[in-house]
Amino acid sequence: MSNENTSNNNETVVSYFEGCDKDGPIKCIFLAEFHPTAGPKITCQVPDDYISKDTFEAVSVYIIPKAQLQRSTLTITAFNLKILGYPVKIDNKKYARNAFYFNLCFVFDAWARTVQYETLVKKFSEYLMAMEVETAFLSQQEQNNNDRLRLVNMLKQILRDLNVHKTCTISEGTMTTHLKVLKINRDPLPTLDHQVPVFLEPLDMFQSEQWDLTTQQVLPYINGKNHVAKIAVEANVENNLVKACLQNLVYYGVVKMVPIFQYSNVYAATSKLHRLTTNKHLQDECLQSVAKEGRQMPNIRDVFRLYSNMAHGTTVKDLCVRFNPIAMKIDERRLVQFGILEGLIHRIHKYPVTLAEGGSSVAQHYYNGLYSLDEICCSTGLNAQQIEDQVEKDPSITLLWK
Repeated sequence: MSNENTSNNNETVVSYFEGCDKDGPIKCIFLAEFHPTAGPKITCQVPDDYISKDTFEAVSVYIIPKAQLQRSTLTITAFNLKILGYPVKIDNKKYARNAFYFNLCFVFDAWARTVQYETLVKKFSEYLMAMEVETAFLSQQEQNNNDRLRLVNMLKQILRDLNVHKTCTISEGTMTTHLKVLKINRDPLPTLDHQVPVFLEPLDMFQSEQWDLTTQQVLPYINGKNHVAKIAVEANVENNLVKACLQNLVYYGVVKMVPIFQYSNVYAATSKLHRLTTNKHLQDECLQSVAKEGRQMPNIRDVFRLYSNMAHGTTVKDLCVRFNPIAMKIDERRLVQFGILEGLIHRIHKYPVTLAEGGSSVAQHYYNGLYSLDEICCSTGLNAQQIEDQVEKDPSITLLWK
């Protein structure tokens, strides 16, 4: 997600690229207006002169746009900056051209993710519009130094509070507005029949009235073992409704989808595994999670040894035979689940591919390299061992690992 360059003083400089999905701080806030004789201009900005005159002139046609783009959220990326604004036009014969145009803009680094600020910028712009209608707060900035100072202080407060606390309250006279940076998650991937939902927080932390009736019906069957199709059957809820319900829970960070646990599964350690050697909080959380119920805590060295021996060609069954997790006070199912949730390991899936035409209906439909063993088992009722036995007996079928 980022590039690291080492400077001469041995400091590591991290540079991000546009679209890297990283949040960045607000670098500047400025107010632009359309002056009846001078045209578009910045009338106030904090910090001073962050946006140069040349930069503003190059993008001013988008800052004070044509009528069709008024009252729309606009984002301009240029000169390594990202400018987010909400241009407003107030029609009134008291203004020089029968209208007053302004745009309150937030400025970020070009790589920064800004979607979470869009509602906030719109809300604050409408707050300023209300102040302008009531007291001419913006249009009289040049004539009223007191109003100009109030606006400067207001923008300084917003810049500071939103960057530090992600929330800010502005009060001017009888008018108050509350600004908050909302957390906006990406839409989760589609939920699949063979995936298993796992709670990220204990269920007793959530009150039943938080959820709709379908979710309340599904929640008791989420136990870290049942896959989606099985939950639909046991909860007596239509399959697509269960998927929609679980996708909603994933979006809000209540559950995470993981692969079905089977002893024939193969996993491999990721680059994040080294965190287990240095992060004491992660170590404690891991030991609590992977310990056998009713037993003493396992040794973190044993846990690390099991994770580090996960590799291509080594199944969970192979690990159990070689190391005997029970003697180590480790629950192998919980070990795998914690490793997946924390990104310490990842699942290596097997995809059957037939190299010959014909064969069974299962082979014709599923053995094309697009369906993993998990998907095939869930759809056909066959178990992984039955499919692998078939693959071993038939030289025209091979397994892809990825």
